Amino acid sequence: MATMSPLRQRMIEDMTLRNLSPATQQSYVYAVAKFSRHFSAPPTRLGPEQVRAYQLHLIGQKRSRSHVNQVACALRFFYGVTLGQTDSVAQIVSGREPVKLVPVLTPEEVSRFLEAVADLRNRIALMTAYAAGLRVGEVAHLKVAAIDSTRMVIHVEHGKGDRERYAMLSPRLLSVLRAYWRRARPAPWLFPGREPGTPVSIAALQAACRVARRRAAIDKPVTVHTLRHSFATHLLESGVDIRIIQVLLGHAALASTAHYARVATNLIAGTPSPFERLSLVVVPPE
Repeated sequence: MATMSPLRQRMIEDMTLRNLSPATQQSYVYAVAKFSRHFSAPPTRLGPEQVRAYQLHLIGQKRSRSHVNQVACALRFFYGVTLGQTDSVAQIVSGREPVKLVPVLTPEEVSRFLEAVADLRNRIALMTAYAAGLRVGEVAHLKVAAIDSTRMVIHVEHGKGDRERYAMLSPRLLSVLRAYWRRARPAPWLFPGREPGTPVSIAALQAACRVARRRAAIDKPVTVHTLRHSFATHLLESGVDIRIIQVLLGHAALASTAHYARVATNLIAGTPSPFERLSLVVVPPE
């Protein structure tokens, strides 16, 4: 096994102290390592000019703007926190990302999709993701004890940023989960993995999504996060206040939840234009 360099160890410790998720830590370390390999030099001997050249290289390779920006975030952290070079951080720029509409399934497509999931565990897990608006990591790491039928909530222990929260538990989902528990008897994880004592992997749930999407003949991309998007959009379209949806999703900022207003088509179509109130005689062209 290769020995970890003191510099990499220091960066990982810095990220751990700031409670960055394991996935973020892995992507940051990988980004700094690739940057270093590109110039065949240790990152301590590189600076803002090399960062700029590397970003232009990535853009020239047609890498996505989100990827280029993620690399910028990793290098900002490395130079600003681990090396303490605050002047260098100010020179590492990020580009503006284009705003894209999130993919959303119709209620009919959600039903078709869930019916196309063959495996019982995966089907119930994906039903739970949609019914409660959970992230893929949240649903994968649910324990049986998280289902609180007395208060009709689901206790999410490790949400984004390691924040605890409560998600909604609908009566219909509770009925489905009870039937699933009687049949599968999972413990302690609600959706156990292949290895004893482990939860289902995120990769397994995403793979189940890909298979079910093909079987259901749905043209849109479908991931577990698509189900979360659809949950939020369907709530908004049914008239639920956006601030309640913010709490249900576990968003720290209302701006994150407001994105769903762009895809709630009945709100768009049902909102009268100010043009309707103009005192204007509309004459058809001759």
